[in-house]
Amino acid sequence: MEKEKWYSVLRMFLWEHRWTALMFGVYIAVFTIVFSLYRLETEAVLYAGGLCLLCTVPALAVSFFSYKKEHQERSRIGENVELLLNELPKPGTLAETDYQDMLRKLGTIFEVNMTAWQNERRESMDYYTTWVHQIKTPISVMRMNLQGEDCEENRVLLAELFRIEQYVEMALNWLRLGSDSTDFMFQEYALDGIIRQAVRKYASQFIRKRICLCYEPTDITVLTDEKWLLFVIEQLLSNAVKYTLEGSVSIDVTPDKILRISDTGIGIAPEDVPRIFEKGFTGYNGRADKKSTGLGLYLCRLTAGKLSHRIRVQSEPGEGTTFFLDMRTDPLEVE
Repeated sequence: MEKEKWYSVLRMFLWEHRWTALMFGVYIAVFTIVFSLYRLETEAVLYAGGLCLLCTVPALAVSFFSYKKEHQERSRIGENVELLLNELPKPGTLAETDYQDMLRKLGTIFEVNMTAWQNERRESMDYYTTWVHQIKTPISVMRMNLQGEDCEENRVLLAELFRIEQYVEMALNWLRLGSDSTDFMFQEYALDGIIRQAVRKYASQFIRKRICLCYEPTDITVLTDEKWLLFVIEQLLSNAVKYTLEGSVSIDVTPDKILRISDTGIGIAPEDVPRIFEKGFTGYNGRADKKSTGLGLYLCRLTAGKLSHRIRVQSEPGEGTTFFLDMRTDPLEVE
């Protein structure tokens, strides 16, 4: 790779100096013609040409190595140009001076636009975050009123209110994941406690749809963020409940820290499986349901990536779906 790069730089060096080489060839031709007209000895012409070549080759070599060094320096600065814009090499020509002046002006314009964009984004984040927190108050009031009387109509409304709460929570987490600062707090957590929180939250949905939940407690601990891992598990349970009309949902954890959430639902079409974690992708099931946003599993993948967890899925149409959340971590050794 280094040798190819060297030849590439040499090729560009020769191409940039092609007119100098052409003029040098013209000069040689002129001197050769003039010397021949004056009938000078061939040895004298060859001797003069050899001296010129002997002087030119070292000069070209020095020029090339300087050219290569400057190219490497510009490449280094180019990798972090926003940080090293003030460390540009000293210009050797008027053209380089002009280019560097243009770069600095563009850098100033970029900083101004970036600052304006960050301010606008921060204001939008503050507004939507405030809105999400404010909307929780009327939701809580509606829930309290609906829980006052146990009837079929209220149970249906409570189920719809639960979905609203899910969407509000999803919006809040969307904003948090997209913010410049995150509230991740990594430490060892008991996985059983996190799973139980998610199960309690969806208990009413399991009861309402008469879906059996199978879960064996685990004593495994994982390095993660409790709040964000809980969000991922809740989203996976939400999908399992949503697309399981009858049967069961199973949760288990393998000894090597892989969480599996399986359901006996309608499954996922084979052509949709590779794309279900894409932003906004709803697939055949989502289009049939007409209520899917295509954001839940996308946020799961995004969150899992930030937690350094890996998520994948296996599914058979009509037989069910299994999500795998791999929470294994490489052991760290202190030297």
